[in-house]
Formats: sequence, structure tokens, C-alpha cells
Amino acid sequence: MTCAVIRILDARDTDTLDFPSIPEPLALIALTEFCAAPVYQILIPTSTALLKGCNVQTLPAPLKSGHQLTSHATKRQPNERLNAPVTEIRLNPPMPAAVMPKFSIAPMMDWTDRHCRFFHRILTRRALLYTEMVTSAAILHGDRERLLGFDAREHPVAVQLGGSNPAELAQSARIAANFGYCEINLNVGCPSDRVQEGRFGACLMREPALVADCVAALKAATPLPVTVKCRLGVDDQDPETALDQLVDAVIAAGCDGVIVHARKAWLKGLSPKENRDIPPLEYDRVHRLKQRLPSHLIGINGGITSLTEITRHLAHVDSVMVGRTAYHEPEMLLAIDPELYGEPAPVNDAWEALEHFYPYAEARLAEGTPLHAMTRHLLGLFTGRSGARAFRRHLATEGVKRSAGLSVLREAVTLVHRDAMAAA
Repeated sequence: MTCAVIRILDARDTDTLDFPSIPEPLALIALTEFCAAPVYQILIPTSTALLKGCNVQTLPAPLKSGHQLTSHATKRQPNERLNAPVTEIRLNPPMPAAVMPKFSIAPMMDWTDRHCRFFHRILTRRALLYTEMVTSAAILHGDRERLLGFDAREHPVAVQLGGSNPAELAQSARIAANFGYCEINLNVGCPSDRVQEGRFGACLMREPALVADCVAALKAATPLPVTVKCRLGVDDQDPETALDQLVDAVIAAGCDGVIVHARKAWLKGLSPKENRDIPPLEYDRVHRLKQRLPSHLIGINGGITSLTEITRHLAHVDSVMVGRTAYHEPEMLLAIDPELYGEPAPVNDAWEALEHFYPYAEARLAEGTPLHAMTRHLLGLFTGRSGARAFRRHLATEGVKRSAGLSVLREAVTLVHRDAMAAA
């Protein structure tokens, strides 16, 4: 009998999955350990009517009711290999995570890819993760699996879109929603020349009516929450008026929340890197925005580097987004769940986190992903510990080789001394 592996991505908090008239499946594998959305994998005959007409990430109506799968299935070990083709079916669109949770990790170009997000999820169950910005044109014309595909164990994860054509954004949002993201975020903050040439990102701060049209189109296209990430203003705009005009316009269009990078962007004269550091931070401006709009969700981003700062901002706004510090010092994420949510961290330390990352890395290596594509996101681990420099050097020299395997990462970890801090 020919069989197929069906990966069920279920965002509901339940231990059972309901099916109609499916022959007894041969296996059920619980794959998720760290995230709120359980993931199950079952092995069933390909002749089952359930599979007819199913595409990847398509929900057939008959999945809505029926017998409990767990009453028929045999549980097996996580990550146990099954020699069969894999098809993904999303049981239903993920239940949206709380819009604007207390803490999120910023979308960062070239950094917050699926490998980075998977590792960050090991360190915190609660943080909302974001993709890199993906343009609407890329989604409509590019390799969607490469651009939008992700491991369900990353949940909750939001997609950030870039664009200014309401119709294209709406179509892109529908596509992204079918991949299972829990939120759609519109980028109104990126200052790069390439983004400006495409008429999106921070330059849209000058066009609040257009941004509102984009938000309205996104809201009409998907039931997912729609948020906007913006700046205080651009160039010679007055942050007192520019921010209010933009935020008022998108809220009127149905925006569910606004995250403000508490700096202006200078589109002429500063590079994207300089725009992350040179324009002065004006946290008070964002705090006053929340005071003016107490019933609307407002988040803050920009230059926030410690849990103390996060806690201080949460006294004034609904959410704090951290970018570079979370990336360069990922161990800070181990404190997020205990300190902000009163829950234990998923793992005790970086060593335990890597033990959970190894199976993921091994699976990606088997698919042809280079080791460096994953380990480049780990270079900030062990900061301040004796051997951290040797860890980074080993990954930088050996991890980039075409033949590099998981043993290279394991060898790098042995160079770090667990109980010794580096000399100042």
C-alpha cells in the first residue's frame, strides 16, 4: 500500500485532531516542543479521499468534523524519520497570536530568516517573531516557498510586507496568510535607496492617505491582524505632526496596531546603517502617542538593549520590539518568558538551546542547506565567556566550507568554557 506523510499544522490548543472517515493512520508524531501551535505528522494511505484535490497548505472542508485522530493513532518519537513523500495541510489558519504582545523581535533584512527565527524560538516561547521584509512584487512573481516558507515550530510568527500598491499588497497578504502567518505587518520605516525607488518603506511617511489605502486593502484581504511599523517622520518632517497624521490615517483604515521606531529617517545623506544610529531617539514622542490614543495598540522600537529598558517602556506603551541586541546577544531572550510573562524559559542556557537546534540543523543539511546559512545566526552566543572568540573563529573558518557538517558546530561549542568568563 502506498502511503504519504501528512503534516498537520494546527494552531488550536488541543490534544486531539478531528477527521471524517479516515482509515486508521499508521503513525502520529508530535513535532512541536517549544511553540504554542501543536504540529502533528501522520502517515495515511494515499488512496484516502482526504488527499484528493489537496494542495500544500490547502484546507479541505471535510477536515472540520469527525473522529478523533488520537483515538486511532500510535504516537511515535519526535523527529522520527518516515520514508514517504510529505504533503502539508493546514488544519485551519493559525489562531492569531495576541496582537502586539509585550515583546517581539524586529524584522531585520538578511538576519531574521527561517533559521534565525527557529533558533530564537528555542530561547523564548512568547516573543512574536517577524520575517525579513518581503516585497509584494517578490511574492507575486518569485519563489514563494523560499520567500514565505517556514517551520510551524516558529509560531507565533508574523510576515512583514513591503509595497505601496494596495491591490498587490492584498494579493500578497492572501498568499502569506495561506502559509500560516499570524499577522501581516506593513513596512513604513525602511530608509534604503532601493526601497525608496520602489516607493515603499520610510518614504511612505509622506503619504499617509496611501498607507491607509494599503492597510484597508490588507484588512479586506485577510482576517489576520494588520499592523504597521513606521518612523517618527522623514527628513524635515515635524515628528509632532507627521507621526500623528500617519497613525490616525492607518487606525481609521482598520490598523490593529502601530510599532514606532523612535527615530526619524533621513532619506538623503544617511545610509540605512547610519539611520539606525545617528538620528536621535525620541522615546517620549512615542509615549505621548500612546497617551493620546489609550485605546489603540502602540509599540516602540529603536536602541533598546536591556530587560530593564524593556520593562520601563512597557509602563508607557503596549509592546516593545528589540532588534540588533536580540540578534547579537541572543541569550538575552532566555529572560523574556520568566521576566515578562512569569513562565520558565524553554531551556536553561545556550548549551541546552544548541542541543535542541542540532536536529533542526541536521535536517536542513540533509536538504542541502549550507551549515553557514544557519550558524551565521549563532555567532553572538556565549558573549563574554572564555572561548567565545574561538567559537566564532571556528565557525567563520570551518563552517563556511562546502563540506561543513554538524560536527563543525559541535566542535566549535567545545571551545567555550561553560563556567569561565572572558577576561576584561
